[in-house]
Amino acid sequence: MVDVSRVQKELTECNRDREVSGVSIALHDGANISHLTGTIAGPADSPYEGGTFTIDIRLPGGYPFEPPKMQFVTKVWHPNISSQNGAICLDILKDQWSPALTLKTALLSLQALLSSPAPDDPQDAVVAQQYLRDYPTFAATARYWTEAFAKSTSTGMEEKVQKLVEMGFPEDLVRNTLKSVNGDENMALEKLCSG
Repeated sequence: MVDVSRVQKELTECNRDREVSGVSIALHDGANISHLTGTIAGPADSPYEGGTFTIDIRLPGGYPFEPPKMQFVTKVWHPNISSQNGAICLDILKDQWSPALTLKTALLSLQALLSSPAPDDPQDAVVAQQYLRDYPTFAATARYWTEAFAKSTSTGMEEKVQKLVEMGFPEDLVRNTLKSVNGDENMALEKLCSG
């Protein structure tokens, strides 16, 4: 059974300095203490800067003696995070978990992971290969995904075109694809990647 008093204390502690730490946690549905939603700010001087990333957190019955189950809800382009389902490859969420760790330290570790990828132990092999072999394209793609999925402001059509061109797609193809999906940059990226 989840230690309710510990989780409530952790929620209070985590949210106390969220402006400084850049991480926060809330009840997912307002009632279930074992299903939470975490939020982390993209770290400065990284392709994720300015983004806000949402993390689904599920606490197993054995928490804090078992690690929390965390996965990114916000799509992110990163070697240690699945671009398909948000699964995370991080040792403290697996075999290196300790009851001395907290949800806040786990979220801060995810924030640090965004700054310092470990491409030699990837969750997403395609992203890891791009990171190792073509870092400028990786960084441009990660910045694009941050703009597209982790920021609430929408960008103009020319900015969308520019970002997709920076990712290596031909400008004419980008413009035609964006036009075919009525400017929806997420759908355009999916079509460009699959076709």
